[in-house]
Amino acid sequence: MTKYLFHRLTKGVITNHRVENTSIGFCEFCFRHSLVFNNLEPILCNNYKFLKFKKTYKIIVGVIIFFTLPTLLFFCFLYIKYHEPLPYGSKGKKADDLATKMLVAVNYEAFVGTDVFEWTYKNRRHYKWEKTKNICEVYWKQYKVSLNLNDSRLHKAHVHSFKVDGDLAEKLIRKAVKYYENDSFWVFAPYRVFDEGVKRELVDNNDLLVTYKNGDSYLWILDDHGMPISFKMWTSQFPIDGIEVLWSHWKTTETGAKLPTLIKFFIFGTEITDIKGTG
Repeated sequence: MTKYLFHRLTKGVITNHRVENTSIGFCEFCFRHSLVFNNLEPILCNNYKFLKFKKTYKIIVGVIIFFTLPTLLFFCFLYIKYHEPLPYGSKGKKADDLATKMLVAVNYEAFVGTDVFEWTYKNRRHYKWEKTKNICEVYWKQYKVSLNLNDSRLHKAHVHSFKVDGDLAEKLIRKAVKYYENDSFWVFAPYRVFDEGVKRELVDNNDLLVTYKNGDSYLWILDDHGMPISFKMWTSQFPIDGIEVLWSHWKTTETGAKLPTLIKFFIFGTEITDIKGTG
């Protein structure tokens, strides 16, 4: 009697084997097929590894798409809605007069008469700026850096109140300078419209376009008294030109200078707290 044993393995490596009782014993049959399975084992293992990798790859791609697609769509929405070209303005007395009106509104004389300003930016970094000495102390985490804004060779860095030198000090000083340049701008920008190298232009007879040495431009929108309401930005650090940022909740310091406590872009806000100004 003839027995047929059917094996359906990958790509028909073993398709149909006939086993006759009179010609081959069961042990020999198993031995022959064990050789075939030994040859198939690396192929099956590789296929399993490939399927496992493919599944992991799909999960990773899915996670990336889940987080990046909404961000991309949001950016496209902002770009289409808010992007606008840099406006043209006219230089001269009218532009300077509007800039002066803004300085009067924020009490520039009080700003000049203030010796020390303090503020905290986004609850992350605290500043104490001795304006008359032009020295600013920057605090964050366990670090303190004293910046001499007149002579960079006199910068000092501390960790847990201990003075540090070398590479660590240089790294902390570079970071503190970057923090100060960014954070102080958002506090004192209205007072800097007559700084050296700054260009002023009048736009639509009501708005003041201010361009700094680095090429960044800001279009100030003022109320009837010259108080800043917001500005639109054209900067190298932000990909959408003409985005509007609101300046609000102004605080009058002890000396009379006015500083913002909330800078708001769309639904995102930057808080400036612990504001002090002493003579």
